[in-house]
Parts: sequence; structure tokens; C-alpha cells
Amino acid sequence: MKALIMAGGFGTRLRPLTTHVPKPMVPMGNVPIMEHTVRLLRRHGFTDLQALLYFLPETITGYFGDGSRFGVTLEYVTPTADLGTAGAVKFALGSPAEPILVISGDVLTDFDLAAAVAFHRERRAEATMVLTRVQHPLPYGIVITDEAGRITRFLEKPGWGEVFSDTVNTGIYLLEPSVFDAIPPHREYDFGKDLFPALLAEGRPLYGHVAEGYWRDVGDLTEYRLAHLDLLQGKLRVESPGRRQPGTPHAVWLDDFAQVDSAAALAGAVIVGRGARVEAGARIADSVIGPGAVVEEGAEVSGSVLWEDARVGPGAVVKEAVVGRGATIGAKAFLAEGVVVGDFSKIGESSTLKANVK
Repeated sequence: MKALIMAGGFGTRLRPLTTHVPKPMVPMGNVPIMEHTVRLLRRHGFTDLQALLYFLPETITGYFGDGSRFGVTLEYVTPTADLGTAGAVKFALGSPAEPILVISGDVLTDFDLAAAVAFHRERRAEATMVLTRVQHPLPYGIVITDEAGRITRFLEKPGWGEVFSDTVNTGIYLLEPSVFDAIPPHREYDFGKDLFPALLAEGRPLYGHVAEGYWRDVGDLTEYRLAHLDLLQGKLRVESPGRRQPGTPHAVWLDDFAQVDSAAALAGAVIVGRGARVEAGARIADSVIGPGAVVEEGAEVSGSVLWEDARVGPGAVVKEAVVGRGATIGAKAFLAEGVVVGDFSKIGESSTLKANVK
């Protein structure tokens, strides 16, 4: 079965982090989110992949190439207009001869995709949504199924008065070739707003598979940082770059050429990227330090994410913040909770950025 990765997102709610990169290329544990998706697909037997691009496509094609570095074959399609989710998939695939798995390239999950395929085939479904249960279903399409998993009710992004389930659509679909006949060509058409309600109204076999495992839509800056904490705490199964250090009381991963001074203190779970440097007296807790980043003497970084080549000056404090690529935090500066510093920005010495400043 072929898989199509939806990788055209602008990531508007992740700005300023997505000013220079498309959302699927935003790093998660020093690895682009889409790379986690590609590795998940390969792990479950999907090696024939196609990616649907739109915003800054060359960033994605330049990184993944033909996919051989990741053990897959990867082709690319870029729509010429905004065709909606289903319309874009129709543009990419036309009328396929075999079933297709569609997955977003900008969500973080470790679902068992092979189990979803088995469910789809056992039910002889035309379309299967992969579902999960969440505490706050408002941003998603909510679903009710019968005992066999057949969808009986579906509503895209309800208001509070319309919420009738905590089971939501994850944006992962299994589609039979017959479904593509229901998608009109060359115009905007959406899975959640158009296709699935139409299939449901026609009584066609639309099923929902409730998957076990981790899933998070990394849709905004808060979710982005919280997803990192989940990754550091081992709440999902992903491949972290580098090697976990033996003989340490904490979960510490060091990538190639990373340097941590013996007088630095690491606590909780920490990932230190390729060529990064943590100097004497620095304190790092529950954080990701990007490739080439530098945490200087006496600085403190906790619950935070530093992107590639970021620099935190001597005595600076970064708490539950995100620092973009090549950004510099001056000596003795203080970044409070929820601060996001864009790529190549410079925060002056002894500056204070209050909570949630971006």
C-alpha cells in the first residue's frame, strides 16, 4: 500500500518559528517532524511514499531527496492552487489503482499503522479514519462509531454546545480507489467538511479505528513545547538522534561531537545535538539543545528548546521558552515562560522578556 504525506502546511500558528521553514520541517527533538512520520511509515511497512507540498517545497525536497537515506522511495507533488485536503490528494493521485494511506506530515504520533490497515481490510471499508480520544475535542472533527467501528455521526470542529464525543479524527485515513470518484477534480474539497459527510450521508462504508498510542497535533507554540516534554519523558516511541549516555542518573542523549563540560549540571531528560556545546557551570534540565547551539558558562536552560546554532550567553536564564535558529541571548538576560525568540534574533545583555512574549 502506498502512503501520501500531507506536507503543505504554512504553520501560521507556529510563527515566528515557521517564518523560514514549512511546518513539517520544524524540529522535534532535533529531527524534523516529517522525518518522524517517514520513519513511522517505514517501521510499519510503507516504503512507497509521496509527499504533497506547497509552502517552501525546496526545503523539504532538499532534506529528504529521493528518500533512500531513510529506507523509502519518496516522490513529490506540488498543487498549483489551494484545492483543500481531499482536492489536493485527488490532484496528486488522480484515480489510484490501489488503497492509499494519507497521513499528515506535521503531527507527532507513534500509532500502529499496520493495525489500522488490518482493521480497514477486515471491515471491508471504503474509507477508514484513524481516531484517538482527547480531553479537549473542539479543534478537531469528532466522531461516534457503532460497536463494529462504523461511523454513525461526524462533525468537523464543533462548538461547545455541539460536542457529543471525545473521539476525534487524527488526519490519518485509509482510502479505497472507489472513494476518489466522489472527489470532484480541480476545485477546493476537504476531507472533514465535504468528503466524509457526503460518504456518511450516502450510507457508504465509512469506519473509524480508535488507535492506541501517542498523538499530538503540534498546532501552536504551546503544543510545540509540550510535545517536546512528552518526547523527553518517553511518552512516545521515536528515534532520538545520538546515544543515550550510560551510567548517568538522568536520560541524556548526546549526538556526535557534542560537548558537555564536566562542571555543567544536567537534570531530567536532555538532548544535546550534534556539535553543540554546554560550558562549565551551565545548568540544563528537561530541554533540547539544537545542533551547533552553545550554552555558555553559568547559563540556565530549563523546559526549553534551542534550535540549531542558538547561543545562550553567560549567566542568562531561559525558562520554558523556544529560541530559534541562530538566535543569541545576551549575558544575564532572562526569558520567562512561553517566550519564543525568532530565527537570528538578538536579545541584549541583562534584558528581560516577560511571559509569552514572541
